Amino acid sequence: MKNRTLLIASGVVATLTLCSGSARAEGDLRKLNHVIIVMQENHSFDNYFGALPYVPGGPYHGPRRNEERKERRHACDEHDHSCVDGLTCAVDSLGALHCENRNAESDGTFVHAFHETRYCTGPDLDHSWSGSHPEANFFFPSMTRRFSPNNGFVLRNDSSEGQIDSGPETPTDDDTMGFYTQEDLPFYYSLAETFAIDDRYFCSVVGPTFPNRSYLMAATSFGHLTTSESIPPNGGYQPITGTFMDLMDLHRVSYTNYYVDFPVTSFSFRPLFTAAHAEPISAFFADAAAGTLPQVSVVNPNFGIFGVESENDEHPPTDIRKGQEFVSDIVNAVRNGPNWKDSILFITYDEHGGFYDHVAPARALQGGARNPDGISPGQCADLSNPPASEQAGGGVQCAVSQKEALAICPHFTSTGPYPEDCPNFDQLGFRVPFVAVSPFSKPHYVSHRVGDHTSMLALIEKRFMGRNPGEEDEDERDGRSAHPSLTARDANADTLEDMFDFTRAPSMDAPVSTAPAASPTDPGCPFVNPG
Repeated sequence: MKNRTLLIASGVVATLTLCSGSARAEGDLRKLNHVIIVMQENHSFDNYFGALPYVPGGPYHGPRRNEERKERRHACDEHDHSCVDGLTCAVDSLGALHCENRNAESDGTFVHAFHETRYCTGPDLDHSWSGSHPEANFFFPSMTRRFSPNNGFVLRNDSSEGQIDSGPETPTDDDTMGFYTQEDLPFYYSLAETFAIDDRYFCSVVGPTFPNRSYLMAATSFGHLTTSESIPPNGGYQPITGTFMDLMDLHRVSYTNYYVDFPVTSFSFRPLFTAAHAEPISAFFADAAAGTLPQVSVVNPNFGIFGVESENDEHPPTDIRKGQEFVSDIVNAVRNGPNWKDSILFITYDEHGGFYDHVAPARALQGGARNPDGISPGQCADLSNPPASEQAGGGVQCAVSQKEALAICPHFTSTGPYPEDCPNFDQLGFRVPFVAVSPFSKPHYVSHRVGDHTSMLALIEKRFMGRNPGEEDEDERDGRSAHPSLTARDANADTLEDMFDFTRAPSMDAPVSTAPAASPTDPGCPFVNPG
């Protein structure tokens, strides 16, 4: 990674970085004028789209059988964009799926992935830093970067989700191994089959909501590991490398955080009542109808902060169909509005929520660095009280993160050298669903490029902050593109442009359905804790 220009302004450290490895889009990226990000809560790729290859009459298939070795491939060929790396299942004569994917129970028996018929599941599964690493590697959780067999989902959640084994279980008692099908999530499946998806899109951290959403807004969690620290100090968190809002301000990119009950995305970094770029969801629908959406929109669901009755973020035990209905409203507002012709709408999830996924979390693309900004897990640093707060462990509100780090790394100290053999921020989290709804999306296309939440930042940086096409130098002619960035993570993130064709806009006239309305009588709803 080469640094060309160090730009320090308005509290932002922005580096013009030459990034390698991103696939280029077909056509002129300048045709893109609006990016809309919808990030829901707590579902893995296999939990929602693991059954996608088995939709009757669908456009996708799973990894092909290796005829030479007479065995199934473990992943899709990188050039096969009709292949989805989902669950490994057989379909019986009635259309039911019987899957090979499994996790062990404490008694040595196995729980196989199964079709979950309840739309409200609970209690909440473990998706903490200290819980997610044992889910990836139950016996050696500090070694997930070297080896992640994803063998601890059942064992970890049996001891932490309130479902401790006390006797015989049915094959569907372990929520973590459940998956949904096109019958349960018809709108999401329709989008995935119509537009473009990525089956190698991972959340940014092997852990929970706040660190992952921090990567969306700052390309780092600046040492934080837990959602327990999501309520910010007065004035908001101040990452040393700045926030994406700072970067957009600096480059005069228009943006709005639209919200239902609370502007969670911007709240952690900008004071609530001085957030000039936060607007209620009614403003989104008005802007979409009028064709006045900003260049960047982040749309928050109802997080249930003022009452779970209207919550639609899909975080268990919320009815997943409430979230699907909300996202359907957002997608249709864009699809039927004047801005559709030059927009990309990304739908994804902040993290896996403790639900099983069979693919090992990938290495983070950040130039070989162990973390994106020189800050290791639990050694929080920020600009709350410089220069002391810029030192390892000097950042505000880090006590719970330090406990989380110690739980996985016995040699951890909050201020000393970070142990080389412990997990750092050089591994992405588990896979989560990722759909790109756009007139530019390649129809029923599956990307296999590794991405994370900072891939969306990198695309925005390249489109709205980078140099114009034609203004290239020798490095760019070699296939590397320059754009401003916050940290080594978004500087090196793949922009996932292979999902798009800006010349032909092949999905311009693609139809978009509407989701079925959620019902109070949806299966398993409302969830009642048996304890």
